[in-house]
Formats: sequence, C-alpha cells, structure tokens
Amino acid sequence: MSRTRTSRRFAALFVPLLFTAVAALAGNWPQWRGPARDGVAELDHEGAWPKTLKLRWKVEVGEGHSSPIVVGDRIFLLARQGENEVASSLALDTGKTIWRQTYPAPYEMVSVASAHGKGPKSTSVVDQGRLYTFGISGVLSAFDAASGKPLWRKDFSQQYKATWPAFGTAMSPAVVDGRVLAHVGGSAGGALTAFDATTGDAVWSWTEDGPAYTSPIVTTIAGVRQVVTQTQENIIGVAFADGKLLWKIPFTTPYDQNVVTPVVYKDTLIFSGHQKRTFAVRVTHASGKWSAEEVWTNDAVPMYMSSPVLQGDHLYGFTEKRKGSLFCLDAKTGKVLWTDEGRQAENASLVLAGNDLLVLTTQGELLVVPANPSAYSTAAAYEVADTPTWAHLAVIGGQILVKDQTRLAAWSIE
Repeated sequence: MSRTRTSRRFAALFVPLLFTAVAALAGNWPQWRGPARDGVAELDHEGAWPKTLKLRWKVEVGEGHSSPIVVGDRIFLLARQGENEVASSLALDTGKTIWRQTYPAPYEMVSVASAHGKGPKSTSVVDQGRLYTFGISGVLSAFDAASGKPLWRKDFSQQYKATWPAFGTAMSPAVVDGRVLAHVGGSAGGALTAFDATTGDAVWSWTEDGPAYTSPIVTTIAGVRQVVTQTQENIIGVAFADGKLLWKIPFTTPYDQNVVTPVVYKDTLIFSGHQKRTFAVRVTHASGKWSAEEVWTNDAVPMYMSSPVLQGDHLYGFTEKRKGSLFCLDAKTGKVLWTDEGRQAENASLVLAGNDLLVLTTQGELLVVPANPSAYSTAAAYEVADTPTWAHLAVIGGQILVKDQTRLAAWSIE
C-alpha cells in the first residue's frame, strides 16, 4: 500500500471530531483547551515578541481554577464568591460584567488540597447559545448565554453518596451534537453520562467506574465515534451513540489522580499520568472485537496536571520530573528530543499558537517557547500575575486572558 493511501486510510479511521460550527470559527475559545479541545490557537501576531505585554484590563471575579472561555465579544467564567458559585459573562473589550448568576455551593476540602481553595476547577463550555458549567461539588448547570437565564440544573445528590471525587470536580464537560458529556458522581461511584443539551435529561450513562479529573475528547476510530477519557482506575473508549463500553485499559495513579486530557496523533492516542509514564496506544476493531495495543512508552516524562499539545510529529508537554520541566518528544516513537533545565514551576498550561508555545506557569509567568524539536529556547518571558495561575490561559486574536487566584486579566501583544 502506498504511503498516501495509508495516510488516507488512517485519516478515515481516526479523525478528531469538530465539536460545533461555532467552536471551529477563528476568534472563539468556547471550551477547555480551545476550539478543538487540543490546546491549539490562532494568534494575531507576527515577528518578534515585544519586550512587554500591554495590560488592557484586570477585574476581580472570584476564586477558582476554572478557565475563561470566549465566544464572540463575550467572556464566560465560573468562579467562587464566598459560599456561592458565580457564573458570569463579561465584555471582552473592557472586562465589564454583563450578567451574573449565583447559587449556593457548600464544599469541604480535603486538607492536602487546602491551598487550592474551594474551586471551582472545571472549565465551562458554550454551545448553540447556551453556557454549561460544572461546579466543584458536581452541580451541572445550563444558562442562556446571552441573558444568563438559568435553563436547567442537576446536583446528583439523590443518585450518588458523593457527588465529587476526593479533590473536587475538575473534569471539563464537552458538548457534541446536542449532548453534554460529563462524568458525574464521586469516589464511591459515578457515571460518564450524555445529557440532552436542551433539557438536561440523561441520554445514556456508563456506570462501571467513578470520575477522575480528566476532561474527555470525542474522536472517530474505525468508523465509530467514541468518547475517550480517563476514569478513576481506567482509560476507556465508549460509543458516543449509546455509551456502550468499546475498550478499556486499566490505569491508576496515586490517589486516583488521573488528570491528563488524551491527545490524538494520527492513528494513536497518547496518555500520561502522575508518577506513571507517557505512552501511545493504537485502538483497532477486527472480527467484532476492539483492542488497544501499546505502541510506545516513555518513563522519563510523566505528566501530572498539565496536558500536552501536538505540532506535526512532535508532542510538547510539561513533566512533573525535575521539579517541573518542559519537553519535546517524537510522537511516532516516544523518544525524548529535549527537556529544559527544570525547576520551572509546579504546573503549567500550554497553548500552541503558530510556531510558538505559550506556557503559563503556576507562578504567574508566561513563557514564549519556539516549537522547535531540535532544541529548547525562550523567545520571551512575561510576568502576568502576582498570585498563582492554575487556570488554563485563553488566546483570542491578539489577546491572552489570564485568570489568577481571584482576578481575570486581558493582556495585549500589540
């Protein structure tokens, strides 16, 4: 078989799903990790990076690690103010609040996570004119994105003994073809569930494992659309149509901290986990059976809470090794091509913008790192916050949105 025909066959078997027509438009950042849920952004910038970024505005919005999202000229954010969670819409050009909705969100932290506050941690999503939020205690809500009018809400307290995993709800829901995908429940049991986006009614549920902290993706493998995610103790693929389990890989990390969002690379899926390994699997379907075969594995660059980005045949990520280190590896073989000097930060969020990586560390530093598989270098470094920045950055046009401990800021490149 020719190389071209082989590539076409793989493309037909394993194609990342475009979530909505709106999400695919340039200038929107409507969900976790951007338009295609892969950490790739379009950035209106050419040439050398400036010596400093321009602060356009900074506003108090509340606590939490939930990331800002943007559709059109509106920012949407979920945060905590006192004992309430607050869903709000802000003007992109000024940061002025357009609407806000609150609801009580009592939550008890485990002591080892007290430094992170009471959340929320899950990033919201906008689709077809509706905003969907997932609070720290597992409250799933829908709002009219234009007016803020509440549309429906689910708290699951009657279904599950616990409605959040040990460190609070952190998985970010996805919306695909009129279905909201969220893993509800807690450590004592839960369900990966597809909800009707309009009514909130459950369409299907997969109940064999509780939620971890991973945000799911949807992709097509061997002609079957499926939801791929990490649960408490497994990596799974379930059919998007009916929630039927297709394949499963046992995968556990200390304290059930499965966090990293899966990455699609050609005909493989790339995974990682806290104190484990980074590895690629090829999922196939033959003779009526699904199987997941490991293609490569690398123990040198485990990822904890940071999800990687892909450019061509190269995967760029942030490993917990060396007290926080950026790396590049060959996505075909798993070979590490470079790592930086280490001691960067406890964690970082990564966005690929053109040929540059935007790396926001938890210390409030934004690094611009050329996406060069040959060597590590830094094109620019900016201080963008003076309190911890655990939320994922959002990139819109020539702006970068940064959420720190209690504030949201818009930085301009020009």
